[in-house]
Amino acid sequence: MIVERTRTQAAVGDAERWTAHNYHPLPVVVAQAEGAWVTDVDGRRYLDCLAGYSALNFGHRHPTLIAAAHAQLDRLTLTSRAFIHDQFATFCRELAELCGKDLVLPMNTGAEAVETAIKVARKWGYQVKGVPDGQATIIVADGNFHGRTTTIVSFSTDPDARDDFGPYTPGFKIVPYGDLAALADAVDDTTVAVLIEPIQGEQGVVVPPPGYLPGVRDLCTQRDMLFIADEIQSGLGRTGETFACDHEGVRPDMYVLGKALGGGIVPVSTVAADRSVLGVLRPGQHGSTFGGNPLACAVATEVVRLLRTGEFQRRSAELGVRLHAGLRSLVGEGLVAVRGRGLWAGVDIDPALMTGRQACERLAERGVLAKDTHGSTIRLAPPLVIEAAEIDHAIAQLAAVLR
Repeated sequence: MIVERTRTQAAVGDAERWTAHNYHPLPVVVAQAEGAWVTDVDGRRYLDCLAGYSALNFGHRHPTLIAAAHAQLDRLTLTSRAFIHDQFATFCRELAELCGKDLVLPMNTGAEAVETAIKVARKWGYQVKGVPDGQATIIVADGNFHGRTTTIVSFSTDPDARDDFGPYTPGFKIVPYGDLAALADAVDDTTVAVLIEPIQGEQGVVVPPPGYLPGVRDLCTQRDMLFIADEIQSGLGRTGETFACDHEGVRPDMYVLGKALGGGIVPVSTVAADRSVLGVLRPGQHGSTFGGNPLACAVATEVVRLLRTGEFQRRSAELGVRLHAGLRSLVGEGLVAVRGRGLWAGVDIDPALMTGRQACERLAERGVLAKDTHGSTIRLAPPLVIEAAEIDHAIAQLAAVLR
């Protein structure tokens, strides 16, 4: 008897055959999507509770963003930064205003934006703070995830991200996340910046203790250092505020943004800072062929305008209460801990029951998509367009998996 493979099985097999194995995806092959739902090549629907690691904060194919992309595709898609296009200044101005900063520097990926922030901080340290050339240091936190370039993995504490990619880039000090005293002890005259995630996403949606972010802000001010907030995953409405730093009234010197800024359509990232910081760059010292391209700017401008209404921040805050209440009800019923803010949660499963990977596989079988990280932890980050009943559905499926 010959058993024909499903389209999913065939596509998974082809991917295994023809691509480098730098990811270990769930065996789900998505063909279409809208809002909070995706459909695979065999016609099965799934509730997307990962949202592209926050790249899809506004859901799949948000009509406003799709319309902006279509309109721009018919006009102009790329010029390079050798010229100025008609979408560029509008995007930069509106994002700068949203961030409360003077300037933005557009790039493409989150890792590019982090690299940009590192370069700017070092140059600022030499030209403004007066650190001797070649001696600038930046303090980071353990458990961080800022990307996977050679420089960034040099200060990662995740063996999968770091091992066998040396020699590593010097100039970084690693301290425990959330430990203000350890951070203060690490500062010296060469320290030009502190680079942290206001909430650590890849580590399992770890929220620092109250007062930590204000303490970092105060320390940076006192010791003449830049506070760089990597809000690539936590920013743009994900936690119930525009930025995760807003929960404690903190304004960093630099915002590093990405993921949701592209509306789930194109890669867009930026660094936003005042002129006293970004003004250290001169022509030819940094750039990207595709950074700030017309298509990216057209879509990202509409993202900024969606955020200006406050609707998505409110949805995340209000529906986040429902999400976290539902998850906390499962503590002791297979869950051992729940963390997070807004529509973002890290969930620790009793390791005696299953791994995070097994939990995500079983959730997928029940039509809910999530992603594991670090052993028995899974992350939930549904699009901000998700409805209350859909949150309840996701929690019910998780409860069934845990039984």
